[in-house]
Amino acid sequence: MLKKLYPLDQIQKYLLIDMIAIVVLIYKVSITNGAMGYPGQFLLVVLYLISFYICLWHKDWRLPAASFAGCLILMLLAVYVDKWILLFGFIFADLLGRAERKLDLGIGIIGIAVMYILFGLLTADSLFAMIKTLHFPFMIVQMLLPVVIFISKKANVLQEELDTANAQLILEKERQRIARDLHDTLGQTLTMIKLKSELTKRLIEKDADKAKQELDDILNTSRFALKQVRELVSDMKFVSLKEEIDQSQKVLQTAGIAMMHKKEERLPLLTNVAETMLALSIREAITNIVKHSKATHCTLSIYEENGYYCIQVIDDGNGQLKEGKGNGIQSIKERIDVLQGHCDIHDNPQGGCMITLRVPIHVNGRKMK
Repeated sequence: MLKKLYPLDQIQKYLLIDMIAIVVLIYKVSITNGAMGYPGQFLLVVLYLISFYICLWHKDWRLPAASFAGCLILMLLAVYVDKWILLFGFIFADLLGRAERKLDLGIGIIGIAVMYILFGLLTADSLFAMIKTLHFPFMIVQMLLPVVIFISKKANVLQEELDTANAQLILEKERQRIARDLHDTLGQTLTMIKLKSELTKRLIEKDADKAKQELDDILNTSRFALKQVRELVSDMKFVSLKEEIDQSQKVLQTAGIAMMHKKEERLPLLTNVAETMLALSIREAITNIVKHSKATHCTLSIYEENGYYCIQVIDDGNGQLKEGKGNGIQSIKERIDVLQGHCDIHDNPQGGCMITLRVPIHVNGRKMK
């Protein structure tokens, strides 16, 4: 029932405010018997509610038309009931900010100006007398409010489009990385299978035992290739940061490396793409520690700093986790780069290596500063 009376996408932000405004307006009109009398006053209130309802549900030409009519109704109520009823123009000012066209926005703003100008002509000795009252600054604010909301809404739409484009770019770069991994890993394995198959074909009549041995090698190599494909496909799926950290702790424990996990209590939520990229980067870093560092302790910290979601991995190993040694550091940097973040690798003063990943935090589609 409620969804037919009030737009669902506006209930959380505006329903309570609109209800309070309507109740206050009805109460003010009901306790004031102006020159129009109660029948005339409540007729204007009904017309006001109709105008409000049209503005609430429509963003085309009906929005400025209903807003203009509503402002004229508020002007009459202000003249014959209470002058401060003009403040209810903020309701229409807010609704006008959701207009889709600049022309509709301009017509609505003119309606607000006409409301105050007519009120000044009907109640003051001169139009300029209103400038000395509080009604003038309220008029200015009500005329500027739709513009601010309109610009803000357009900026949010542009930011959403930019974020969508960035997400597509991230996915495209991830596809390129997977294609490169296929070429560097699976391509080499398939070349080996091809060479061994050609060798087996030549040996099958000359040396059956050797040919059988080569076939066993081909079988094992094929299984290894299948495993590589599965690993690459799994990298394309969503990976939970929490689950990856839990798995990393088990891997380090198996390797005899003690892990300490530090995390701030309240951290902002990440997008699925960002969380997956960070989780895969942690996986790569932990794998490197196990394979290359000869460490005995590892500390993984997650925190927020200056608008960035930060993850820091520190070990007390030999400090051999340097880029270009075939240990996946370049892969980590590429993942963080597509998130417009930073990957810093430094020697740990206490020995070992320190990897810090920084990813910008976005709130409501905007990057925090």
